[in-house]
Amino acid sequence: MNHAPFTPDYATAAQYLGDADALLIGAGAGMGVDSGLPAFRGTQGFWSAYPAYQGRSFAELARPETFTADPELAWGFYGHRLNLYRQHAPHAGFAILKRWVETLALPQGYFVMTSNVDGHFHRAGFDPQRVYECHGSIHFLQCHAGCPETWPADDVQLEIDPQTFRACPPLPRCPQCGALARPNLLMFQDSGWLTVATRYENQLRHFQTWLRTVQNCRVVAIELGAGTAIPTVRGTCEYAAWRLIRINPHDTEPPARGVLLPVGALEALTRLDTLRPTQRLGS
Repeated sequence: MNHAPFTPDYATAAQYLGDADALLIGAGAGMGVDSGLPAFRGTQGFWSAYPAYQGRSFAELARPETFTADPELAWGFYGHRLNLYRQHAPHAGFAILKRWVETLALPQGYFVMTSNVDGHFHRAGFDPQRVYECHGSIHFLQCHAGCPETWPADDVQLEIDPQTFRACPPLPRCPQCGALARPNLLMFQDSGWLTVATRYENQLRHFQTWLRTVQNCRVVAIELGAGTAIPTVRGTCEYAAWRLIRINPHDTEPPARGVLLPVGALEALTRLDTLRPTQRLGS
Protein backbone atom coordinates (compact mmCIF):
# COMPACT_ATOMS: atom_id res chain seq x y z
CA MET A 1 0.00 0.00 0.00
CA ASN A 2 1.43 3.42 -1.00
CA HIS A 3 0.62 6.60 0.86
CA ALA A 4 0.48 10.21 -0.20
CA PRO A 5 3.77 12.14 -0.04
CA PHE A 6 4.64 13.72 3.28
CA THR A 7 7.60 15.39 4.94
CA PRO A 8 10.11 12.78 6.15
CA ASP A 9 10.73 12.94 9.89
CA TYR A 10 14.53 13.01 9.91
CA ALA A 11 14.68 14.53 13.38
CA THR A 12 12.89 11.58 14.96
CA ALA A 13 15.01 9.12 12.99
CA ALA A 14 18.17 10.85 14.24
CA GLN A 15 16.89 10.67 17.80
CA TYR A 16 16.36 6.93 17.43
CA LEU A 17 20.02 6.59 16.51
CA GLY A 18 20.97 8.49 19.65
CA ASP A 19 18.86 6.22 21.85
CA ALA A 20 20.01 2.93 20.31
CA ASP A 21 21.69 0.14 22.25
CA ALA A 22 22.28 -1.78 19.01
CA LEU A 23 21.97 -1.13 15.30
CA LEU A 24 20.57 -3.56 12.72
CA ILE A 25 21.29 -2.53 9.13
CA GLY A 26 18.88 -4.29 6.79
CA ALA A 27 19.52 -3.83 3.06
CA GLY A 28 17.55 -4.92 0.02
CA ALA A 29 17.94 -4.31 -3.70
CA GLY A 30 17.16 -0.61 -3.34
CA MET A 31 20.42 -0.13 -1.44
CA GLY A 32 22.38 -0.82 -4.62
CA VAL A 33 20.51 1.59 -6.87
CA ASP A 34 22.69 4.55 -5.87
CA SER A 35 25.74 2.47 -6.80
CA GLY A 36 24.36 2.13 -10.33
CA LEU A 37 23.05 -1.40 -9.87
CA PRO A 38 19.67 -2.57 -11.26
CA ALA A 39 16.94 -3.42 -8.76
CA PHE A 40 14.91 -5.55 -11.22
CA ARG A 41 11.70 -3.86 -10.06
CA GLY A 42 8.95 -5.65 -11.97
CA THR A 43 9.07 -7.25 -15.39
CA GLN A 44 9.63 -3.98 -17.25
CA GLY A 45 12.48 -3.08 -14.91
CA PHE A 46 14.12 -6.43 -15.59
CA TRP A 47 13.81 -5.99 -19.36
CA SER A 48 15.17 -2.46 -19.12
CA ALA A 49 18.30 -3.83 -17.45
CA TYR A 50 18.52 -6.83 -19.83
CA PRO A 51 16.78 -6.07 -23.14
CA ALA A 52 18.08 -9.30 -24.66
CA TYR A 53 15.88 -11.23 -22.23
CA GLN A 54 12.66 -9.60 -23.50
CA GLY A 55 9.83 -12.08 -22.99
CA ARG A 56 11.60 -13.91 -20.17
CA SER A 57 11.23 -13.19 -16.47
CA PHE A 58 13.81 -12.80 -13.73
CA ALA A 59 12.36 -15.87 -12.00
CA GLU A 60 12.68 -17.91 -15.19
CA LEU A 61 16.40 -17.18 -15.55
CA ALA A 62 17.35 -17.19 -11.87
CA ARG A 63 16.79 -20.88 -11.19
CA PRO A 64 19.01 -23.97 -11.15
CA GLU A 65 17.19 -25.56 -14.09
CA THR A 66 18.56 -22.87 -16.39
CA PHE A 67 22.11 -24.02 -15.61
CA THR A 68 21.08 -27.51 -16.69
CA ALA A 69 19.05 -26.59 -19.77
CA ASP A 70 21.16 -23.71 -21.10
CA PRO A 71 24.41 -23.10 -19.19
CA GLU A 72 25.56 -20.27 -21.47
CA LEU A 73 22.28 -18.41 -20.90
CA ALA A 74 22.44 -18.93 -17.13
CA TRP A 75 26.06 -17.81 -16.89
CA GLY A 76 25.32 -14.93 -19.25
CA PHE A 77 22.91 -13.57 -16.67
CA TYR A 78 24.97 -14.30 -13.57
CA GLY A 79 28.30 -13.59 -15.25
CA HIS A 80 27.12 -10.16 -16.32
CA ARG A 81 25.97 -9.43 -12.79
CA LEU A 82 29.29 -10.63 -11.37
CA ASN A 83 31.14 -8.27 -13.71
CA LEU A 84 28.73 -5.44 -12.90
CA TYR A 85 29.14 -5.81 -9.14
CA ARG A 86 32.90 -5.83 -9.52
CA GLN A 87 32.90 -2.71 -11.69
CA HIS A 88 30.60 -0.59 -9.53
CA ALA A 89 31.87 0.66 -6.17
CA PRO A 90 29.65 0.90 -3.07
CA HIS A 91 28.09 4.36 -2.92
CA ALA A 92 28.88 6.94 -0.24
CA GLY A 93 26.01 5.76 1.97
CA PHE A 94 28.01 2.66 2.88
CA ALA A 95 30.79 4.86 4.27
CA ILE A 96 28.25 6.84 6.30
CA LEU A 97 26.87 3.67 7.87
CA LYS A 98 30.36 2.37 8.56
CA ARG A 99 31.29 5.63 10.28
CA TRP A 100 28.17 5.39 12.45
CA VAL A 101 28.87 1.86 13.63
CA GLU A 102 32.44 2.87 14.42
CA THR A 103 31.62 6.10 16.30
CA LEU A 104 28.20 5.62 17.88
CA ALA A 105 28.80 4.15 21.33
CA LEU A 106 26.47 1.17 20.84
CA PRO A 107 26.56 -1.11 23.92
CA GLN A 108 25.49 -4.14 21.84
CA GLY A 109 27.18 -3.23 18.58
CA TYR A 110 25.65 -3.76 15.16
CA PHE A 111 24.89 -6.33 12.50
CA VAL A 112 24.23 -6.13 8.77
CA MET A 113 21.58 -8.31 7.15
CA THR A 114 21.38 -8.02 3.38
CA SER A 115 19.52 -9.91 0.68
CA ASN A 116 21.89 -8.45 -1.90
CA VAL A 117 24.43 -10.86 -3.36
CA ASP A 118 26.78 -8.12 -4.61
CA GLY A 119 29.26 -8.25 -1.71
CA HIS A 120 29.28 -4.47 -1.34
CA PHE A 121 29.19 -4.44 2.46
CA HIS A 122 32.39 -6.46 2.45
CA ARG A 123 33.96 -4.14 -0.13
CA ALA A 124 32.94 -1.16 2.00
CA GLY A 125 35.01 -2.53 4.88
CA PHE A 126 32.36 -3.82 7.28
CA ASP A 127 33.49 -6.50 9.71
CA PRO A 128 32.89 -9.86 7.93
CA GLN A 129 31.86 -11.34 11.28
CA ARG A 130 28.97 -8.86 11.39
CA VAL A 131 27.52 -9.34 7.90
CA TYR A 132 24.79 -11.86 7.11
CA GLU A 133 24.10 -12.33 3.39
CA CYS A 134 20.76 -14.09 3.70
CA HIS A 135 20.59 -15.05 0.01
CA GLY A 136 24.25 -15.93 -0.36
CA SER A 137 26.90 -14.27 -2.51
CA ILE A 138 27.65 -14.20 -6.21
CA HIS A 139 31.34 -14.01 -5.31
CA PHE A 140 31.34 -17.68 -4.23
CA LEU A 141 30.60 -20.76 -6.30
CA GLN A 142 29.39 -24.30 -5.77
CA CYS A 143 29.27 -27.43 -7.91
CA HIS A 144 26.08 -27.76 -9.96
CA ALA A 145 26.46 -31.55 -9.74
CA GLY A 146 26.44 -31.55 -5.94
CA CYS A 147 30.01 -31.63 -4.59
CA PRO A 148 29.87 -30.43 -0.95
CA GLU A 149 32.32 -27.53 -1.25
CA THR A 150 32.17 -23.83 -2.04
CA TRP A 151 35.02 -21.65 -3.29
CA PRO A 152 35.67 -17.99 -4.19
CA ALA A 153 34.86 -16.76 -7.69
CA ASP A 154 37.98 -14.57 -7.72
CA ASP A 155 39.49 -16.36 -10.74
CA VAL A 156 36.29 -16.27 -12.80
CA GLN A 157 36.58 -13.89 -15.76
CA LEU A 158 33.61 -14.34 -18.06
CA GLU A 159 33.14 -12.73 -21.43
CA ILE A 160 29.49 -11.91 -22.11
CA ASP A 161 28.16 -11.33 -25.62
CA PRO A 162 26.76 -7.77 -25.46
CA GLN A 163 23.99 -8.53 -27.96
CA THR A 164 22.67 -11.84 -26.66
CA PHE A 165 23.84 -11.61 -23.01
CA ARG A 166 25.06 -15.20 -23.31
CA ALA A 167 28.36 -16.27 -21.74
CA CYS A 168 31.21 -17.28 -24.02
CA PRO A 169 32.97 -20.54 -23.09
CA PRO A 170 34.82 -21.66 -21.10
CA LEU A 171 32.31 -21.60 -18.25
CA PRO A 172 33.25 -21.99 -14.57
CA ARG A 173 33.86 -25.58 -13.51
CA CYS A 174 34.04 -27.43 -10.21
CA PRO A 175 37.69 -27.92 -9.19
CA GLN A 176 36.82 -31.30 -7.66
CA CYS A 177 34.89 -33.09 -10.39
CA GLY A 178 34.98 -30.79 -13.40
CA ALA A 179 31.20 -30.38 -13.59
CA LEU A 180 29.57 -27.02 -14.28
CA ALA A 181 29.74 -24.55 -11.40
CA ARG A 182 26.98 -22.18 -10.29
CA PRO A 183 26.88 -19.23 -7.88
CA ASN A 184 26.49 -20.12 -4.21
CA LEU A 185 23.32 -18.11 -3.76
CA LEU A 186 19.60 -18.71 -3.43
CA MET A 187 17.69 -18.96 -6.70
CA PHE A 188 14.00 -19.59 -7.31
CA GLN A 189 12.89 -23.17 -6.58
CA ASP A 190 16.40 -23.88 -5.42
CA SER A 191 16.72 -27.06 -3.36
CA GLY A 192 20.38 -27.37 -4.28
CA TRP A 193 21.68 -24.16 -2.70
CA LEU A 194 24.61 -25.31 -0.57
CA THR A 195 24.41 -23.78 2.93
CA VAL A 196 25.72 -26.50 5.26
CA ALA A 197 29.36 -26.15 6.36
CA THR A 198 29.76 -22.97 4.30
CA ARG A 199 30.47 -19.30 4.99
CA TYR A 200 26.68 -18.76 4.78
CA GLU A 201 26.07 -21.12 7.71
CA ASN A 202 28.74 -19.32 9.70
CA GLN A 203 27.16 -15.93 8.95
CA LEU A 204 23.70 -17.18 9.95
CA ARG A 205 24.99 -18.60 13.23
CA HIS A 206 26.68 -15.31 14.17
CA PHE A 207 23.56 -13.34 13.27
CA GLN A 208 21.23 -15.57 15.28
CA THR A 209 23.55 -15.36 18.28
CA TRP A 210 23.57 -11.56 18.05
CA LEU A 211 19.77 -11.41 17.76
CA ARG A 212 19.43 -13.46 20.96
CA THR A 213 21.89 -11.14 22.69
CA VAL A 214 19.95 -7.97 21.81
CA GLN A 215 16.37 -9.24 22.14
CA ASN A 216 15.72 -7.14 25.25
CA CYS A 217 17.70 -4.11 24.07
CA ARG A 218 16.78 -0.96 22.18
CA VAL A 219 17.55 -2.23 18.70
CA VAL A 220 17.21 0.41 16.01
CA ALA A 221 16.86 -1.08 12.54
CA ILE A 222 17.77 0.95 9.48
CA GLU A 223 15.92 -0.74 6.63
CA LEU A 224 17.27 0.34 3.25
CA GLY A 225 15.49 -0.47 -0.01
CA ALA A 226 13.95 -3.70 1.25
CA GLY A 227 10.71 -4.37 -0.60
CA THR A 228 7.69 -6.59 -0.06
CA ALA A 229 8.04 -8.91 -3.08
CA ILE A 230 10.69 -10.95 -1.23
CA PRO A 231 10.21 -9.65 2.33
CA THR A 232 13.06 -11.50 4.09
CA VAL A 233 14.94 -8.39 5.22
CA ARG A 234 11.85 -6.27 5.76
CA GLY A 235 10.22 -8.88 7.99
CA THR A 236 13.33 -9.41 10.11
CA CYS A 237 13.75 -5.68 10.66
CA GLU A 238 10.11 -5.34 11.73
CA TYR A 239 10.44 -8.28 14.10
CA ALA A 240 13.75 -7.33 15.72
CA ALA A 241 13.44 -3.56 15.98
CA TRP A 242 12.60 -1.51 19.03
CA ARG A 243 12.43 1.39 16.56
CA LEU A 244 12.57 1.08 12.77
CA ILE A 245 13.84 3.64 10.26
CA ARG A 246 12.40 2.56 6.91
CA ILE A 247 14.18 4.12 3.92
CA ASN A 248 12.48 3.33 0.64
CA PRO A 249 10.88 5.40 -2.15
CA HIS A 250 8.75 2.34 -3.01
CA ASP A 251 6.63 0.01 -0.85
CA THR A 252 6.07 2.97 1.45
CA GLU A 253 4.12 1.37 4.27
CA PRO A 254 5.05 3.26 7.48
CA PRO A 255 6.37 0.93 10.19
CA ALA A 256 4.29 0.43 13.31
CA ARG A 257 7.19 1.37 15.60
CA GLY A 258 9.21 3.86 13.66
CA VAL A 259 9.41 6.35 10.82
CA LEU A 260 9.33 6.22 7.04
CA LEU A 261 11.80 8.17 4.90
CA PRO A 262 10.37 7.67 1.37
CA VAL A 263 13.55 8.53 -0.52
CA GLY A 264 16.61 6.70 -1.82
CA ALA A 265 19.22 5.24 0.49
CA LEU A 266 22.03 7.71 -0.25
CA GLU A 267 19.79 10.76 0.06
CA ALA A 268 18.36 9.62 3.41
CA LEU A 269 21.70 8.60 4.90
CA THR A 270 23.36 11.84 3.81
CA ARG A 271 20.59 13.91 5.40
CA LEU A 272 20.58 11.82 8.58
CA ASP A 273 24.35 12.17 8.86
CA THR A 274 23.93 15.92 9.31
CA LEU A 275 21.38 15.46 12.10
CA ARG A 276 22.59 12.46 14.06
CA PRO A 277 22.72 13.16 17.82
CA THR A 278 25.98 13.43 19.72
CA GLN A 279 25.17 12.11 23.18
CA ARG A 280 26.26 8.56 22.32
CA LEU A 281 29.18 9.45 20.10
CA GLY A 282 32.68 8.37 21.08
CA SER A 283 35.43 10.93 21.52
